[in-house]
Amino acid sequence: MSIRSTRASDLAQLRRCAEAAYGKYVQRMDRAPAPMGADFEAQIEAGKLYVRETGAGSIDGFICLYARADHLHVESVAVFPERAGRGIGGKLLAFAEEAARRRGLSAIELYTNEKMTENLTLYPHLGYTETGRSEESGHRRVFYRKEIEIRRPGPGE
Repeated sequence: MSIRSTRASDLAQLRRCAEAAYGKYVQRMDRAPAPMGADFEAQIEAGKLYVRETGAGSIDGFICLYARADHLHVESVAVFPERAGRGIGGKLLAFAEEAARRRGLSAIELYTNEKMTENLTLYPHLGYTETGRSEESGHRRVFYRKEIEIRRPGPGE
């Protein structure tokens, strides 16, 4: 199992994963979470999406990320519900940390909806600090940041 850049052939699986992972929140939020309406084609084209491949071309989750001026932004993380609880989301976020380090960025930022209450305890458990709350596009969002250490080569490396 590996994490790789997405391909156009992943599109149907990405949509199914987003629907399955975020669909449970529609009733709580009285609307679809933003990632359910994501423009996956544009995200694939821009190189922002990565999938965790299980083999034979199937995936069990994805992460959307991109660099900003001083940090790596995680737009969304999704795992098929039947694969949840196995650390896949954590592996995708660890992948994001490595991507940030490779780009020389010392922090990761992300947000969640305040009605996704599971995430309000998950992200602090993973080392993220809440940095604020606001409403954007009708979504009540909770913002998080995690500082990460950039490894600098030592003498002779």
